[in-house]
Amino acid sequence: MKPIAQLCFLKAWALFKLIIPWGLVLSLLALLGVVCLNVWLIVVTQTDWQTDPKQCQASAVGVIFGTSKFLRGGSDNLHYKYRLQLAATLWHQGRIKHLLVSGDNHTRYYNEPITMWKDLQTLGIPRHAMTLDYAGFSTFDTLARAREVFQLERMLLVTQAYHLPRALFIARQLGLDAQGCAAQDPPRAQWWPVMLREIAARTAMFGDLYLWSRQPYFLGEPVPITISEDESSLEIKSSENIPPESRQKNSP
Repeated sequence: MKPIAQLCFLKAWALFKLIIPWGLVLSLLALLGVVCLNVWLIVVTQTDWQTDPKQCQASAVGVIFGTSKFLRGGSDNLHYKYRLQLAATLWHQGRIKHLLVSGDNHTRYYNEPITMWKDLQTLGIPRHAMTLDYAGFSTFDTLARAREVFQLERMLLVTQAYHLPRALFIARQLGLDAQGCAAQDPPRAQWWPVMLREIAARTAMFGDLYLWSRQPYFLGEPVPITISEDESSLEIKSSENIPPESRQKNSP
């Protein structure tokens, strides 16, 4: 090796050895920060949700968060199945009177709310007891629209236990009076990948709320959900709050 090339190599190696320890330190600090934020989030929301449907706080409106019915491989998504089963149980027990069915409808070929709406009917929930939110593209969007579009102040959130801390914290920051009811968790084979994504989402949530003031992708005109004495008089009134590119001919 020529002297100049050797000198450059030695300097680069010395710099590399200097950077590596600091890189490890910064990585460990970042990891510690993520762990601390997640633990803190769980602690501050742990009294706001229950796992036994009979212990879940009664509320006029329950909010069920959308997810795909099937996994990419074509098998059933148990997150979806268990959320719908819990929502139906709560309704039949009289713990909720009405459901806000919120999910992603970003194309005409993918419609979480309609799919859930149909399957909830097979579980005994009538049409008039459901309102569809076609622009629930994220947990934040669902909750922001629950407040701004559907004019809700108090609600029961229906989703898995790992999701509830983030959902409840966002609801609290939006000024909503929300409690949670945890659906059954799927086996670990389905649970772990989603949990890892949830940890990242919890961390990003703090940026959404406190750094860049995230706004919902789509709002639309207010369509208040009102619960009358005769629940059968309610109608699904969300069609005017579908993003133009997502309107469906088969919307109820």
